[in-house]
Amino acid sequence: MLRIIGGTARGIRIEAPSTDKTRPTLDRVKESVFNILMPYLPDAKVLDLFSGSGNLGIEALSRGASKSVFVDQSRFCTNIIRKNLEKVKFIDRASILTMTAERAVSLLAGKGEKFDIIFLDPPYNMKFLTKTLQLLNDFDIINKDGIIACEHQKDEIAPDELGRFVKVKSRSYGDTVYSFYELT
Repeated sequence: MLRIIGGTARGIRIEAPSTDKTRPTLDRVKESVFNILMPYLPDAKVLDLFSGSGNLGIEALSRGASKSVFVDQSRFCTNIIRKNLEKVKFIDRASILTMTAERAVSLLAGKGEKFDIIFLDPPYNMKFLTKTLQLLNDFDIINKDGIIACEHQKDEIAPDELGRFVKVKSRSYGDTVYSFYELT
């Protein structure tokens, strides 16, 4: 079980998918990431790609984000996200899409959606990081003052620049790295 560590839902335990394809973000890493994101959180629109349990998007809602869109291609995971959102009583501030990140980004761009914070936590060792950053660049769904928080393995190199995005910070937590991107 995971727990929400800050905000209005602090201390509430949420379910994590019992699968080897997801790896929930550890509390100490999550706390550090959210300390960096704090200036972006009030009333933010959040996109949580490769959501798994919904841990990051739910934490953002708990800490003041106004809306979160959760995307995972696994129906098993999106069912868990729905349960978790109901448990913390945030279901009315959320949307859940069961589809690939590529399809979701295209759909959201077609609706004119823009986000303040985008969490990008793709499966490790699949080379999704650069591909998904390129997708986000191509579809222009981040607000001018927004930020992208990317979790990846230490041995997967996050580009310093990609299209209109520039890496502004990088933090290492053992084998896990978070790279943060803003628009140039």
